[in-house]
Amino acid sequence: MSSQNQTGSRRAKSAKITGLALVGALALTGCSEAAQYGWLPSTPGTTNHTDEIISLWVNSWIAALAIGVITWALIIWCLVAYRRRKNETGFPRQISYNLPLEVLYLTIPLFMVMVLFYFTDKEQRVLDARAENPDVIVDVRGKQWSWDFNYVKADKYDAGIQAHLDGEEGIPDTLPTLYLPVNQTVELQLNSRDVIHSFWVPAFLQKRDMIPGKTNYITLTPTREGTFDGKCAELCGEYHSEMLFRVKVVDQAEFEDHLATLQDGQLREKYDRDSYPQQND
Repeated sequence: MSSQNQTGSRRAKSAKITGLALVGALALTGCSEAAQYGWLPSTPGTTNHTDEIISLWVNSWIAALAIGVITWALIIWCLVAYRRRKNETGFPRQISYNLPLEVLYLTIPLFMVMVLFYFTDKEQRVLDARAENPDVIVDVRGKQWSWDFNYVKADKYDAGIQAHLDGEEGIPDTLPTLYLPVNQTVELQLNSRDVIHSFWVPAFLQKRDMIPGKTNYITLTPTREGTFDGKCAELCGEYHSEMLFRVKVVDQAEFEDHLATLQDGQLREKYDRDSYPQQND
């Protein structure tokens, strides 16, 4: 056997082994819980919206993968079927156009975009809908570089202090913490005291910008108790990385006990750095 044939044989074996390894890896990841939820930072049942968001995300990827497989198969088929044969010279016969094929390639993408738009718009309308009379209203105020939480109906407030990340343990326990009662409708009124911030709780799969002079809203119902990390997702200055907070979803009794420890009134006036707990300079 010539060295060229041996090289080709080794390459073929390597390709087979690589292909089997990739298929095995995909099969293993497909069985994992993270893969089933599209590697999102949440699981179904965290809020009343997470199930629908995960479903839209995963099904969109499945559709994209199916279309990708078909496209790759057509490309490979063209490479094989129309490859240059031995003793052939010149270019293959050229076809100026194929009207039915062009119509097909125009119609299918338009149909796919319309379907994706329909389901995305449907889900977006549900996410943006506000409750007429939510059980809890929290006026969330972002500031450089912390958070204030005003519990409107209870007329209580909690003024947050910026996290100081120094590598020591226990820092998460000192973060500003938003308490929410489980299975109660919550309206978050998002405002900024200074620059543009962004309220993001990854486990809730919802994020909304906080723009000075404009109130944005998130309406949801937490359906699972637990502690969830939150952060500012908009670059807002030198200590943006330390603009962290936590969300604790608790039962109604613990929620009321927490409100009883807070100060009366609302921190809604214009932000004055000297009027709030000290931030980093």
